[in-house]
Amino acid sequence: MENKHQYRLAIFASGGGSNARAIFEYFENHSSIKVVLVISNKSQVGVHQVASSYGVESVFLPKSQLSEQDVLLPLLHSRHIDFIVLAGYLLLIPDWLIAAFPDKIFNIHPSLLPKYGGKGMYGHHVHEAVKSNHEKESGMTIHLVNEKFDKGEILFQAKTKVQPEMTADDIAAAVLLLEHENYAITIEKFILGIQNGEITN
Repeated sequence: MENKHQYRLAIFASGGGSNARAIFEYFENHSSIKVVLVISNKSQVGVHQVASSYGVESVFLPKSQLSEQDVLLPLLHSRHIDFIVLAGYLLLIPDWLIAAFPDKIFNIHPSLLPKYGGKGMYGHHVHEAVKSNHEKESGMTIHLVNEKFDKGEILFQAKTKVQPEMTADDIAAAVLLLEHENYAITIEKFILGIQNGEITN
């Protein structure tokens, strides 16, 4: 009988959880990848309700505890977490967490990196910058996390045209659709690529 490893994901989120919902849905009945934990730095946000609706444990940790190695690492290890997925998570990931999960933390960014990345560039700030600079296209980037904001290895990008009449909110909605369509499947391809020995540096 084949002993197939099941990879266990933790999602870090700071908001309503629309990307988390898409990830839950994609992996709900997956044979080898399972979301088992949600961690948020905010107690009153929608991602907790989303997690509950899928039967996934969710934990609120204030920012002070998220920066404490002896709080967060034992929690992750006790749930046997293999990979971390950032889904609308706005805090900088500390170096010790990156060291504990090297090339095992995913992030999604609402622009075509390296454009409109870096400190302070998140959410509506990105889309307003795209609009004010009259960009012809925008999109989203899925990348691994390293010690610098939005500088990790890019795994996948998808583009959308920006029409002159589009508002920043319109651009945000178009990019969010791309995120929902591509985040989970990119995570799956990366993890199963590792499993099958296809990932090379």
